[in-house]
Amino acid sequence: MENNTMNDKSEKSNFGKFMLLWSGELISSIGGGLTSFGLSVYVFRMTGSASATAMVALLAFLPTLLLSVPAGVLADRMDRRLLMIIGDGCSAIGIIYILICMLRGGASLTQICTGVTVSSIFSALLEPAYRATITDLLDKDEYTRASGIVGLAGSARYLISPLIAGLLLAVSDISLLLVIDICTFFLTVITTIIVRSHLEAKKEEHTTSFMADLKEGWGAATGNRGILLLVLMTSGVTLFMGAIQILSEPMILDFADSKILGITETVCASGMLVSGILLGIRGIKRGYVMVLSASLCGCGIAMIFFGMREYIPLITASGFAFFFMLPFANSCLDYLTRTNIPDELQGRAWGVIGFISQLGYVVAYGLFGVLADAVAGWTGQGVGRGAGITIMVSGFIMALIAVAIYLNKDIRKLETTGSASGKRFPVS
Repeated sequence: MENNTMNDKSEKSNFGKFMLLWSGELISSIGGGLTSFGLSVYVFRMTGSASATAMVALLAFLPTLLLSVPAGVLADRMDRRLLMIIGDGCSAIGIIYILICMLRGGASLTQICTGVTVSSIFSALLEPAYRATITDLLDKDEYTRASGIVGLAGSARYLISPLIAGLLLAVSDISLLLVIDICTFFLTVITTIIVRSHLEAKKEEHTTSFMADLKEGWGAATGNRGILLLVLMTSGVTLFMGAIQILSEPMILDFADSKILGITETVCASGMLVSGILLGIRGIKRGYVMVLSASLCGCGIAMIFFGMREYIPLITASGFAFFFMLPFANSCLDYLTRTNIPDELQGRAWGVIGFISQLGYVVAYGLFGVLADAVAGWTGQGVGRGAGITIMVSGFIMALIAVAIYLNKDIRKLETTGSASGKRFPVS
């Protein structure tokens, strides 16, 4: 009885540390959302081009993706919390550079691209270390619950940030948003330092080379046929999901102002808040592949309605449905992957998985902005309609991929193999 009580206290203590770490990422997400929203509005107003807006998003994302694999190896070889501190703290450098350019009379497109690229390079250290730290802290039964809570932090950049940013831009300019974002970096670093001070750093010595670890992480992520197919299909999902993520703002800004855009994005993202809370309370107990397929299919259908008309109530309702489905898909993907990878390979495996699964975003950011501008030229209806049509077609294809995921036998096997291998992962 005494031993069980001690174990219960340890689990509660670990979940408390997770919540503190999560609170820091929540603050960081809100700040990053302010900058992302502000830069999107600034660039679109400056250029009137969906492709220019997409280019900024691509350069904010691509370095993080390219460096995710070596960052995953580092997450298994070094103190993960230290990597998070370095990543969060130094990513402020790029935002500070953009702010200085703004204060000197306005930032050019080239300067903005440079700043977001620098920030993204350091942010690459964060994601694999953060995901692996969650495994360090929690039990297998707490994964889907934690994934829902993590989803809430991620949704803050869509739920809270657009509303705040839209209102602030009505009375100020983008410089204020950048200053707020820079301040959030310091708060995030402080919470990570506190968590790090209460956890033992990794003490094992590595006898293998960095490249050997990199190869081992690649094998962990691709050696299981079910995991590989799931990750590849996820890459297809992110490709077409990227259409709504990169084109929704140009679509709405083509017929509305930044205040309406901020309110609309906030209401849409509240769908993620609702489902994130549900997952945080109850989690998902079974039927992970079925829930994954159904939620992704629902996202695709919502995208079709989202791009159908330049009508704010329809855009808001379909956007709410899209974001409501998304956390269920993310939680199932997280569970199926996490439970089929050995604990000692978590960091480097997540780096590889993140790289493959998010390659779709690279193609999306490089393609859909240009495609939306081209469709606008072909139809003569403006950038907003070009973006809407592109989103609709992408949603239809995404729904087809969701059905293919459910029909794949190797992916369905992950549910049983993961359940059979459940264990508590050690705290590093």
